[in-house]
Amino acid sequence: MYFAALLARTEDGWEASDTELDDVETLSDLTDLARDASVDEDTVLVFIEQEDAWFGILRVEGEEDPRIYVSDAAAAARSSYGEILIDEVIGRDNENPADELDSLDLDGTEDGEPDENDEEDDDIPVKAGDTVPAGPVGDQGILADLGLSESDLLELETDAMSEIAEALGAAEILETVR
Repeated sequence: MYFAALLARTEDGWEASDTELDDVETLSDLTDLARDASVDEDTVLVFIEQEDAWFGILRVEGEEDPRIYVSDAAAAARSSYGEILIDEVIGRDNENPADELDSLDLDGTEDGEPDENDEEDDDIPVKAGDTVPAGPVGDQGILADLGLSESDLLELETDAMSEIAEALGAAEILETVR
């Protein structure tokens, strides 16, 4: 099960809203969702979390390219939303998402349950010659200017969204949409 939320920075602080990802199929869809929530092209953060297995952050500011961080690429690779983020971070071309998804072992992954035979620390082959690294990927400094250092971000595991929101001064606002 996924939880997704948007935090949009305004001159009065942060505004939070939960968001449905049902219509999100690409990084462009996710980026557009964030830009639609932006006030005066200020910072918008999209948080996606899957049952404490992994979390991802997409940061959008105006028309700049989005910045992305994923806490565990191997776990996220088993998720359709995680795959959207990872494809961008590792530079994988995903012209036909159905072909990529067919090559993954997705037993139980949409429910956040890893396959019993999977080793958590191993890289996950996605297609011939292509692997997803285990562990965090992306922009580790994505929240450094907002109050959460790279090292603090790397230490987060469970309930990461709450801890991130606390560091940003938006914990109460995020809890209203949880």
